[in-house]
Amino acid sequence: MGKRRSGREVLRSLSKKQKKHLREFGEEHPFYDKLLLLLLLHSCFPFQSENSDKSSAESDSETEVEQVSVYHKLLATLRTSPESESEEEEDESESEEAEESEAEMDSEGFQETGEGDGSEEDKNDIPEEEEATDTAEQTLSQEQADGADTSSDPRHGVIEEFTDVKHESEFSLETNFMEEESGDCSADKRDGNPFKQHMDKELEEKEIEKISTLPKSSSQSQWPRLGQLTFSSTLEKHKTLKADKEVDVKQLYLHKPLESTWPKVNKHFLPSVHKPSDSPFTPLQRELFSIMNTYRDLFYPERNALTNGEEIRHAYCLHALNHVLKANAQVLSNNAKRRDRKPGTDTDDFRDQGLTRPKVLMIVPFRESALRIVHIFINLLEVNDKKKIDVSNKKRFKGEFGSDPEEKPPNLKRPEDYEAVFAGNIDDHFRIGVAILQKSMRLYAPFYSSDIIIASPLGMRTVIGAEGEKKRDFDFLSSIEILIIDQADIYLMQNWEHVLHLMKHINLLPLDSHGVDFSRVRMLNLNNWCRYYRQTLLFSALQDPQINSIFNKHCFNYVGQVAIRNVPLSGSISHVVVQLPHVFRRLEAESVASVIDARFQFFINNVLPEYRDAIMSHTLIYIPSYFDYVRLRNYFKKEDLNFTHICEYTKKAGVCRARRFFLKGEKQFLLFTERFHFYKRYTIKGIRNLIFYELPTYSHFYSEICNMMKATDTVDATWTCTVLYSKYDAQKLAAVVGIDRTAQMLQSKKNVHLFVTGEN
Repeated sequence: MGKRRSGREVLRSLSKKQKKHLREFGEEHPFYDKLLLLLLLHSCFPFQSENSDKSSAESDSETEVEQVSVYHKLLATLRTSPESESEEEEDESESEEAEESEAEMDSEGFQETGEGDGSEEDKNDIPEEEEATDTAEQTLSQEQADGADTSSDPRHGVIEEFTDVKHESEFSLETNFMEEESGDCSADKRDGNPFKQHMDKELEEKEIEKISTLPKSSSQSQWPRLGQLTFSSTLEKHKTLKADKEVDVKQLYLHKPLESTWPKVNKHFLPSVHKPSDSPFTPLQRELFSIMNTYRDLFYPERNALTNGEEIRHAYCLHALNHVLKANAQVLSNNAKRRDRKPGTDTDDFRDQGLTRPKVLMIVPFRESALRIVHIFINLLEVNDKKKIDVSNKKRFKGEFGSDPEEKPPNLKRPEDYEAVFAGNIDDHFRIGVAILQKSMRLYAPFYSSDIIIASPLGMRTVIGAEGEKKRDFDFLSSIEILIIDQADIYLMQNWEHVLHLMKHINLLPLDSHGVDFSRVRMLNLNNWCRYYRQTLLFSALQDPQINSIFNKHCFNYVGQVAIRNVPLSGSISHVVVQLPHVFRRLEAESVASVIDARFQFFINNVLPEYRDAIMSHTLIYIPSYFDYVRLRNYFKKEDLNFTHICEYTKKAGVCRARRFFLKGEKQFLLFTERFHFYKRYTIKGIRNLIFYELPTYSHFYSEICNMMKATDTVDATWTCTVLYSKYDAQKLAAVVGIDRTAQMLQSKKNVHLFVTGEN
């Protein structure tokens, strides 16, 4: 009976899409609900879970006959249960009704439900889910083999680690040689090659000590397209880099095939009237790539998914692929020299590798991003239509990283930036190794045989693991030479701790040799100085202290760093179309660490008493931090205030009830989290009073929330908007009100009243 009850609980929790996959393939798709099934397995079969680990997929031995796993047995009981089949049909109809209610929620603003009262809403918030997810992720990381993406075989219904071991010898750097007809290596030996200049530089211990201890000297420069640039370095005052108005492709020292393929791949971003003699770069790409090509660290906080996102993606893909091709060409050329050398020749001339093979790590938020990156790589490697490159496992990759047009959500109105960010497959748990050798590409390569690793922060977190876990691996990160973190702002909405965890485990000495030939390893790697040579490219849609800390505390490039530091002249407040007074109330805090408590005390002592009166009904409190949300929710419960709440963990039924209660005035307050708004973008109707407990992470969220007031049928002259801020919120404040007003507000300790219309 225990097994049957567990099966019913699983079916009730499945969505319509998951049930459809279960009927067609006889198994649950691993990318949709792996964590739930793992928790269920450990609760139902604790005595077998410890022995369910798969052997490493990187082994060259023959594949053994697969045994029926506990997971397979569980699914078999689900398929053979007649009661489960009937419940499945009932749940499918319920899921359809839920989808219809979601569409109705967005069109009408709320959905009538006959369930209970507001006291039941607490059951819809599940903060415990975070802890359960972390536990399941740790369990998942233990059951996954080293360094490859997980997938499933529909024929067997078994979750297994998939890596391509079939092409191991074909893509091995140690056993291959440079093709004579290519001539790529000789092209990379040209004087001034940035790759060789950067990697062949031999630092001294005194210089390493300076980089680690001394502060950086900085200088500023104004570029036509990027704007205000800040150059910083520790070793010496480097020459200020100037923006080139015109760039000749041959002067960029691109690897031979890229010189001809890049203009074709990038033509979509160039003007329609484009002469062959014109630059193959857009103005933004030209300035960004000129910095990347010097191997300086780069922080660009003005990435926009609607306007320049794809331009930037193409630019850093070109740089990463150029680096990998040059590094591999050097190894293959030295292989031939070692083969032909005379006995007794000094082998130190052939130090051309790291302790492990992966050279480039690309962190992106969704599978769709990884899909686009791989497509750019393929297009850059294909010289023409006749010379197609051989891509291993391409079909499987498209199936697992592509998106099904039929699975798109209902045609609901969402902002353009939302549609751009959440386009395609938005699964955020993945990792894949890519090996590139001359005219071939290998997807799903084992990490220790990969040149490039493309992963999400969560995908890296589950393979890196934590201290105390039996199965964890981060040796493959030891020799990363280029780290690319794209769309860093989205990780603030996911889990920033995963990014910090990754940064702590990159460029550490490996615990195992992994079969490396130490006579080929560069001295910088043997000295554990790889972090001082690593180039970090950081792209974000905004400037945030947490993102800045990555660039300032985890980047030690000896060449230096370049950060774009443009200040917003006009803030997002100018996009507010409703007429209402904006009151910015300043709170005092002694330090950054004390701001959280100072803000809470200021709110309950100075702000909340003004809104307790029944006249101040329909008050929405916007809360960026989930922890602040929990703290306020508990306080409101303790004080027995008439409120409802919506967060990222609230179920659809709870969201419907909360919106209905708030619109009708049955609940005076609505606690509303920023992450819910980021992922859903629902229009909340009935707002008359608005409180920003903290300035929003995304500046345009300020105008979006304010403009929700126009969804109310009647215009009320008593509408209010109150914003809490401190001196430590300077960046967020400037993005909302502009740099000029920010300077005035930070100098004055008085509350600032602004009456803003759409024309301001």
